[in-house]
Amino acid sequence: MSESKNAGAEPEIPMSDISEFLKDGKMSETCTTIAQNFHEYGLIIVKDPRVDPAENEKFIDMMEKYFGQPEGLKLKDVRKEFHYQVGATPNNTEKARDHCSKFDALGENDKPITECPPGADPKWRFFWRMGELPKETEFKQLNADPVYPEAFPEWPKTMNTWGSLILVDTVSTVSEMAALGFGLPQDSFTTRMKCGPHLLAPTGSDLQKHGAKGTVFASYHYDLNFMTIHGRSRYPGLFVWTRSGKKVRVKVPPGCLLIQAGAQFEYLTGGHVLAGYHEVVVADATLAAIEKAKAEKRSLWRVSSTLFSHIASDNILEPIGKFSTPEALKKYPPTKAGHQVQKELDHIKLGVSDSAEQPAKKQKTDQE
Repeated sequence: MSESKNAGAEPEIPMSDISEFLKDGKMSETCTTIAQNFHEYGLIIVKDPRVDPAENEKFIDMMEKYFGQPEGLKLKDVRKEFHYQVGATPNNTEKARDHCSKFDALGENDKPITECPPGADPKWRFFWRMGELPKETEFKQLNADPVYPEAFPEWPKTMNTWGSLILVDTVSTVSEMAALGFGLPQDSFTTRMKCGPHLLAPTGSDLQKHGAKGTVFASYHYDLNFMTIHGRSRYPGLFVWTRSGKKVRVKVPPGCLLIQAGAQFEYLTGGHVLAGYHEVVVADATLAAIEKAKAEKRSLWRVSSTLFSHIASDNILEPIGKFSTPEALKKYPPTKAGHQVQKELDHIKLGVSDSAEQPAKKQKTDQE
């Protein structure tokens, strides 16, 4: 496999410091830049002074221990009946949609490593529900209660601390800044996110077993939600594609966060922002990090400190404000966010039949 496919391409993704906005909450050049970068790259890198990098490290420490447990213990945390949208998702379960038809339009050095058609991803995942649950919803199986792993008494505090920092603080602020940058009311996105099925969603990839160069942990795909935010990983390997089809190796500076646009963001902007395609692979930089970790006798589980922010399930997805043109409405017809999510979950092999509603209703009865 040629290194060019792993090397990525320039330009570097620019970084935005949101400190000034936190002081006055007013429209600024940074708001415009964030909106432009979402349009051009489908992602941004931000520095939020409220987010302590030590909390990211504490979170990753715990998740390395969790994913390093025997498989039987992790399988106790699986909730297939809720689309795997809470608890653990075993390896070789998630399977990206087939986007192979897009590969031909990409330059030779910009093609994904993902095989065609894509196979199931070898990574594990854990979904932890964040934020307030809706009092009433049509989509109970997308708004289930969290799962608590038995061996980790520190779990709720660690998960909620990190999740709150990047959801309540960073994602909410960036959503307001992006709205202003697009010329929309400041709360255009945040009001729609209230009581959404937000998920802290760390992945765990076993580099001891799957550490060969070119191994694909997350096949070429876009995210189905509104915005996805990541802390800095201990093992590089994330590659993204810009609007123009250029492949870029993501390098998140220390103390910074990466935010990617998802399908719901694309929907609300009528395609002005596109859901960003990306894949996670073992590249040369990953191999170097593996060797360093071995020398230091550290965990060889690659953990992503990821959170998926969502539009509330019962809210309508449709192009808003200046993006609500006849052409955009034709391409992005109104639909409930919950229906959009269920359709996407079916495509990536995480959906279940309508019988999933029955456990959800029973759970509600038990809670009452």
